[in-house]
Amino acid sequence: MESMRPYLDWQSTTSYLKDPPKEYAEAVQPPYDFWATLNAIEMNVARGAYASEYDFGWDLYQATQQAHDGHFSFVLDVVGNIFSFGRTTALVSVSEDGKDLPAIYVYADILAAQTGNSSFNPSQVVLIDGMHTTEFLLDWAQYGGHQDKDALWNNLFYSPAQVSLGGSGTGTGTFAGNGRGRFVYPGPTTTLTFANGTNVTNENYARTHISFKNIESGADIYREYLVPKSPPHLDASEMLQRGEAKHEENKNNDTRIPYLPQDTPFSHPRQVRSIDAPGYPPPVTRQRHNMNGGYFLEGPGFEDVAVLTVASFVHQPFAGQEFQQVNSDFIAAALAANKTKLIIDVSANGGGVILQGYDLFKQLFPSIHPYGASRFRAHETVDWLGEIYSEFAARFVNSSDRQAMNFQLAPWDYRTDLDTNDEHFASWKGERGKYGPHEYGNDTFTSLMRWDLNDPQLHQYSGGIKVSGYGDHTNKSYQQPFETHNIILVYDGYCASTCAIFSEFLRRDAGVKTIALGGRPSLHPMQGVGGVKGTNMYTWNHIFSAVNSAIGYADKLLHQDLNDTALARYTPLALARATDARVNSRDGIRKNDHDQTPWQFLYEPTECRIFYTKQMVLDQSAVWKTVADTVWGKGNACVAGDNNFYGDKEGGDDDADVGDDGKREHRIWDVSDGFDVEEAWRGLDVETEHRWDHDKGDCVMYP
Repeated sequence: MESMRPYLDWQSTTSYLKDPPKEYAEAVQPPYDFWATLNAIEMNVARGAYASEYDFGWDLYQATQQAHDGHFSFVLDVVGNIFSFGRTTALVSVSEDGKDLPAIYVYADILAAQTGNSSFNPSQVVLIDGMHTTEFLLDWAQYGGHQDKDALWNNLFYSPAQVSLGGSGTGTGTFAGNGRGRFVYPGPTTTLTFANGTNVTNENYARTHISFKNIESGADIYREYLVPKSPPHLDASEMLQRGEAKHEENKNNDTRIPYLPQDTPFSHPRQVRSIDAPGYPPPVTRQRHNMNGGYFLEGPGFEDVAVLTVASFVHQPFAGQEFQQVNSDFIAAALAANKTKLIIDVSANGGGVILQGYDLFKQLFPSIHPYGASRFRAHETVDWLGEIYSEFAARFVNSSDRQAMNFQLAPWDYRTDLDTNDEHFASWKGERGKYGPHEYGNDTFTSLMRWDLNDPQLHQYSGGIKVSGYGDHTNKSYQQPFETHNIILVYDGYCASTCAIFSEFLRRDAGVKTIALGGRPSLHPMQGVGGVKGTNMYTWNHIFSAVNSAIGYADKLLHQDLNDTALARYTPLALARATDARVNSRDGIRKNDHDQTPWQFLYEPTECRIFYTKQMVLDQSAVWKTVADTVWGKGNACVAGDNNFYGDKEGGDDDADVGDDGKREHRIWDVSDGFDVEEAWRGLDVETEHRWDHDKGDCVMYP
């Protein structure tokens, strides 16, 4: 556990978790003292309180999971690399008429009734393992990684948007054992009790992720899979010696520092077959893994409506340029087809490459320069990295040397990035220094910084793309493709990470209005960004490489000092045992927020909340028609908030369908005629992939 602590120093939110703003504590999650929890686990280890390695690993996993921060995770191998668990039944939460509170149904029953046997009437699930359904699911939802409880609720269930991402999504939901639900043992069986009196008991199952050849006991598993195969611990002197050797070796070789990968992952795209998207209509264009796509709505009243789906901001490194091209191609196609209204659907979007979020925003709003300020937690390691990286980078000003360029691109060179006035920092520390430190929220943080989007080398961090509107990718025309009041942003609560950045730009910088879908059975407002709102994730491997590089390239005169610094505390021991280890390294901070409260702890509901209907959980076009009718048509599906989004309804109720109370009626849109039933049934087979080496759900910058 001691080997974990240096990496945990990078987590930017621990002081705010312990003492969050009142509104966050009341509406989102209660206060949580991470360090007290970790200390208690360490005490349990010292007094021999754990009966098994699994019990220890589960407590460690829960320590980070209870922060409800999708960038903050430590999954010990015994928890994440041996088994994962699942249930055979996927559920959905739907309102009968779009206004009544949603009830729980088996997804397969809804699919069968809507597309097959019209005489079959699905019965709602009223008990799960003898517990009231809502109570059971609210408890289970807390195993999820999101912070917002409505987002956690939605993630329990089957989602066409998640299924469209294949194994990179949460598929049939955390209740069925996808997403973070796969780590939780659900017991041997699950019994569902229906309103019609039927009881159904199904066996739960485990997936195995290791070979059990020659394994006869838990001790065999421990020796074979949990004990590191090579010495996982290097003390400071060994690291420094290796650093000196590498320094001598690299003086005459143009090799790259270990902090960065050896090849740009975008130069040789893999040929991977397209993934099905059950519940989606034929696209105008789409990325082959359904990360984004464009659609035109069909039917009377929707002739001018285009839909851009953004289910990910690129979670696979070879797809960056394709993703950017799909966005630009679809915008051009929509304008050519005289589409004037745009729905942006970010359902299932857990994040991805940071600058993809910037680029899409700039394609939509070319004249707006997004704010996007962030900060690191200020601690000794960051300070040393800044001193070393800044010193090394200074020796190679205007150099084409690849090693020097890599150091100059790192955030610890003070010349990288801009301050809040779009000016370069003057130094690492001191007046106009990048490091600061500055005190906020009972902790210390660096100065606020912004990406230098005109940096000609920044594309190395962005998956090979150059952000539209900057550098040599400046837009030829600054004509905004859609007027602001003709754009609506739609969430299912899963929006996180880079999606949170994109959302912040649309809402705060451009004034776009928003709709949230689903949520718990209540009529309260709902947040759209229900996932992590931090603006950068670092894996522990990334941190270790950065530290190792700093030691390896530091001036020899510093070596005697480094033995007594925080850099000497970093070893690969924790990395050798982790299936997944990551921290939220940067907070997003709003412009003119003098308290510098991280986005993560700001509660922000959407202008309107809409319940899912049975049709909407099957057919995504039913979602879009409901949204379009609510925003620009005669309907109003809002159950919280209202549909006068831009103050331009002009009393339009005169020719609308209204009820006895004089209010707009919610209209139910049927499943489309082209709905592919067989493809929908195949969607039930989608499971979250075992691997944790993809970047779904992260704010990442490549490399």
